[in-house]
Amino acid sequence: MKIALILAHPSSASYGAALAKVCVQVLSEAGADVVVRDLYAMDFDPRLSATELAGGGQRPAPDVVAERSLLSAVDGLLLVYPLWFNGPPAILKGYVDRVLSAGFGYQPTAHGADPLLVGKTLMSVTTSGAPDVWVEKTGALNTLNRHFDLHLSAMTGLRVVGHEHVGGVGPDMSPDFAERGFDQVRASVTGAMLGTELG
Repeated sequence: MKIALILAHPSSASYGAALAKVCVQVLSEAGADVVVRDLYAMDFDPRLSATELAGGGQRPAPDVVAERSLLSAVDGLLLVYPLWFNGPPAILKGYVDRVLSAGFGYQPTAHGADPLLVGKTLMSVTTSGAPDVWVEKTGALNTLNRHFDLHLSAMTGLRVVGHEHVGGVGPDMSPDFAERGFDQVRASVTGAMLGTELG
């Protein structure tokens, strides 16, 4: 199994980046081939250009062609990112706009769109400074799931297998709290992406 882990956090010292490393470790130990796409380290340009629009000629730039080639060979996508204003960072939204768009993620048709990534899976691991109780109470995660995960699935055919969220992340969190988050993500990612559970 080959999985593309797409990290969208500007700091390599962040808890999100640490979670990404945990994901790579647990998936690799289970025998998966993990390809990491660190969007900030790659200096990925999130801006969709006029020529990349379906009505503007739909000519993908070389960086998009390269990403599409890489993703065409994977079985699943694992997105790791923080919630900013209860949504994904702009760099991740831009990655979706440019890479998973028409001609790769879906094919525009007279009736709407035909998904082109059927058979591949999608999972997200997110973090927030707000505690889990607030995220749950406000419906922030449910809204994100509906408008991002499920919409992306409907357009592209990616099958959503999970969304694990760790709230209350910040500089004052205890080592025990951080480790509990690591354990939570290890179990969730293994179970969702590989169909197994840690004993």
